[in-house]
Amino acid sequence: MDNAFRIFRLRGIDVFIHVTFPLILIWVAVSYGVLQGRGVSGALFGVLVTLLLFGVVLLHEFGHGLAAQKFGVEVKRIVLLPLGGIAQLGRIPEKPAQEFWIAIAGPAVNFVLALVMLPFVPLVFPDLDASSLPNAFRLFGELDGRAIFLYLFVSNIFLAVFNLIPAFPLDGGRVLRALLAAVMEYGRATRIAVWVGQALAWGMGLWGFSTGNLFLILIALFVYMGAAAEGQSIALRAALDGLTVEQAYSRRAVTVAPDQTIGEAVQLVLGSFQSNFAVCAAGQVVGMLSYSKLVAALEAHGRVARIGDVMETEFPTVQPGANLFQVEEQLVTHNREAMPVTEEGRYLGLIARGDIAEAVRLLPILKRQA
Repeated sequence: MDNAFRIFRLRGIDVFIHVTFPLILIWVAVSYGVLQGRGVSGALFGVLVTLLLFGVVLLHEFGHGLAAQKFGVEVKRIVLLPLGGIAQLGRIPEKPAQEFWIAIAGPAVNFVLALVMLPFVPLVFPDLDASSLPNAFRLFGELDGRAIFLYLFVSNIFLAVFNLIPAFPLDGGRVLRALLAAVMEYGRATRIAVWVGQALAWGMGLWGFSTGNLFLILIALFVYMGAAAEGQSIALRAALDGLTVEQAYSRRAVTVAPDQTIGEAVQLVLGSFQSNFAVCAAGQVVGMLSYSKLVAALEAHGRVARIGDVMETEFPTVQPGANLFQVEEQLVTHNREAMPVTEEGRYLGLIARGDIAEAVRLLPILKRQA
């Protein structure tokens, strides 16, 4: 996810914020300030409570992250998006119990926060009861401490309950899969959880259409696509089961040297099917020149620029015995086009997304015919 930048690191977990995050702040400012006619104070209320809400979302994601670390699962990073946050894990926990506790940890944080705030509700709203609750909600939009407190209290309850809906990509979908996987095969558990999630998405979508609730329709689309993506991920995992980089990487991938020019690399792209290059010196990989980096360098510096001046100097490498599914996840997560394959520091070749796609199509057929 290259369209995000790091804001801090805590407990070994990097926290990133997506470049589109300010859009939600603009939306709430317009919603409370203009659409509700509350002016500047309404806009400030919207921005303030949204920032506080995303602080709560961050605690929710840290709940997942810290639980994952407890089970030895790598947490690559937490990313804050306009519609929420996501804790990116290095792998899906193999044991259903581990996935259950990691998934439930996020909503548990929100329930705990709501319980901590609960004793203060009668102090902030001494006369609050069922009949006066609508009046309390009308405070939303006013730059008032009581309104901010109530907003955060209700938001914690909402986040906990909403995330426990049994539908991917929500936490409840993972909880459901973990419970099913305890009594059946993992792939079947996933397929059932995906079906349940998509059925719920259809229900939410139809309800949204019937009531004219655009927000509910958007949530339904989000849930449906999230469930479909999880199903595709598991199908890909099944297709790549047992396969390694050794079976798929390009051994004849051409390399370039730091002293070569961008123009020479362009000629290699035009004269072959290769578009990503390992930059090597004395048999060692010293950099990576991806196609996107090549195009950007050509536009910015022209054909005569040295590859060594524009190449990536920080890049991951993989070994021939690495699990192909995990490598695919790494490529997608970091939005990379290819990675060099090395063994004891020696360059062997490249593994690219296209290589993995070919492995998905061809190797299972060869396995069945063996």
